[in-house]
Amino acid sequence: PHHKALMSTKTYGHEVGLSCAFRQWRAGSHCQFIHGYSIGVKFTFAAMQVDDCGWVVDFGGMKSLKGILEDTFDHRLLVAEDDPHLESFRAMHDVGMAQVVVVPATCCEAFSRMVYDVAEQWLKDAGFAPRVWLVSVEISEHGGNSAICQG
Repeated sequence: PHHKALMSTKTYGHEVGLSCAFRQWRAGSHCQFIHGYSIGVKFTFAAMQVDDCGWVVDFGGMKSLKGILEDTFDHRLLVAEDDPHLESFRAMHDVGMAQVVVVPATCCEAFSRMVYDVAEQWLKDAGFAPRVWLVSVEISEHGGNSAICQG
């Protein structure tokens, strides 16, 4: 019998094209301006016991989670709910200039927490939990910058 958790990771790298734009309106630097990244997302899953195929998570069954990522980030303009220009961004959305997604905050740290919460619910909805649990979600802007949310 095995008493150690097994972990597996699923990465949607920068080449996947989750291209989004956002700004850090509080920043006293160039980050206060709208800028974009093709973000990367790395999930780490764990289980004490694998499924019948010997897997922690069947990666073939993750299309719906990837779809949530695409709906949230791909070709989207993410705007913090407390951005002082929120109404201007909403107007851009209303006239078809941008696909605006209002989020609690716009940074890798906030995105990692947001995606963690979504993925944790997805594990339940997809029938993986409670056998499988989410260890962490890492969001990266590029190879040098990332943030991790751990459960």
